[in-house]
Amino acid sequence: MGGRFMAMIDAILFDVGNVLVQWDPKNLYRKLLPDEEAVERFLGDVCTLEWHSAHDQGTSFEENAALLKEAHPDHAELIDLWGARYLEMSPGEVDGVSTLMDRAESAGLEFHGLTNMPSSIYPLLTEAFPPVARLKTVVISGDEKICKPDLEIYRRAVGRMGTDPARTLYVDDTLINANAATELGMVSHHFTDAAGLENHLDELGVFGAG
Repeated sequence: MGGRFMAMIDAILFDVGNVLVQWDPKNLYRKLLPDEEAVERFLGDVCTLEWHSAHDQGTSFEENAALLKEAHPDHAELIDLWGARYLEMSPGEVDGVSTLMDRAESAGLEFHGLTNMPSSIYPLLTEAFPPVARLKTVVISGDEKICKPDLEIYRRAVGRMGTDPARTLYVDDTLINANAATELGMVSHHFTDAAGLENHLDELGVFGAG
């Protein structure tokens, strides 16, 4: 009997950044600034993750950059490049996940997505990275105007997927986001690498034979 008949889950709900696709602003700004110290200083003082979180909540790159450039006019060009060259923050897929998706799909699982991400970026990622294009139903924070770990965005994902939360594995590289999914009855996995996720799927009976 194939593993799909004994698996404890029917679907995987994936985060995207640093689960399916690598993401780190340093990948872009290392090309633009002279050394690592300058990169750390720029990302720590100017284009911070706190500033970027507004994009994930639906603020456009242009609007958010305009406010920041008023405070940091000497860095105006570098600030604009955050949006203009955003994809360069993602140099490739996360190692091993595409192959793991092949195995899970063969075992009968379907794939969905729940991601904190600017609305304009997701279509570009689907074109650039095949694992992202495999997601069936995707809930994007930039569209919803709320971000994980707010439980409301998980509720919206569950409602749109049409899957049983108790038979859905949520995968996220941020622990607080992974834990939030359990409050709605989902199984969760704090992602660190493909091998760890593979082990968890095996424990859930996805690859087992009975």
